[in-house]
Amino acid sequence: MEQAPARPAHPTRAYAALALGLLGMGFSGIFVSLADAPGAVAGFYRMAIASAVLAPLFVRGWLTQAHPGRREIAIALLGGLFFAGDLFFWNTGILISGATNPTLMGNTAPIWVGLGAILFFGERPGRLFWLGLLVAMLGAAVILGVDALNDVGLGTLFGIFSGMFYAGYFLVVQRSRQKLNTLTAFWLSSAGSAVILWLMTRLLGQPLTGYSTFTYLNFLGLGLVVHVGGQMAVAYALGYLPASTVSPILLLHPVVTGLLAVPFLGEALTVVQALGGGVVLAGIYLVLRSRQPR
Repeated sequence: MEQAPARPAHPTRAYAALALGLLGMGFSGIFVSLADAPGAVAGFYRMAIASAVLAPLFVRGWLTQAHPGRREIAIALLGGLFFAGDLFFWNTGILISGATNPTLMGNTAPIWVGLGAILFFGERPGRLFWLGLLVAMLGAAVILGVDALNDVGLGTLFGIFSGMFYAGYFLVVQRSRQKLNTLTAFWLSSAGSAVILWLMTRLLGQPLTGYSTFTYLNFLGLGLVVHVGGQMAVAYALGYLPASTVSPILLLHPVVTGLLAVPFLGEALTVVQALGGGVVLAGIYLVLRSRQPR
């Protein structure tokens, strides 16, 4: 199996992939809002469509290249489990207490990534990394509403669990990309996540059929634009950049979504949201400075 390439000193392509990934992922909230379907159902179609589209490329690579070992397959599937857990807790938290608190707490993922990188990868982020992370988190809090911090409940707790699972996904994908190429690691993770999300829809009694053509078109957008175009670009970047760098950059996700919501959903971008976006950018700049060799 083709190995992930060695990390270059200046991974320009990886940062370009992150920019593309952010744009694709920014459409996630747009498509979910327009689809107006249960969260687990939308998540299943997102993963299933992406897996189906990429299946021919995966099969061709499987037939023409050396097969990965069972351990590497298991690690990639574990990434799918973490991603499904993230969606499950995030969607359940929203059902309990609305979108703001779970989304805000889900943005604690970079904290858990930083801690996980210390525990499992032996990374030692410096003070500038943690300062930048704190600034970026504050910016995300401004965007999503600081008042949400005053309302702590079960939905907020589920949001924290969502952040932990999303962090686990980043760390597992980083580990998986050390041995597997982007397509193999991404497809195995996505297919595993699709199976788990299908089981969740069965347990929650959420129907998979009977939706309008418009809803199915938005499911298609989730699978192609958000997951193949967005999340796969992030998986590529994780082969060149540490998860502790990628995850804070992805805090720009709500900024991109807010900008896209102006033309697509008719939502106005407020001064507070613009200020929060600037704070997020400042935090990311500090994080990137901390990762540069001295």
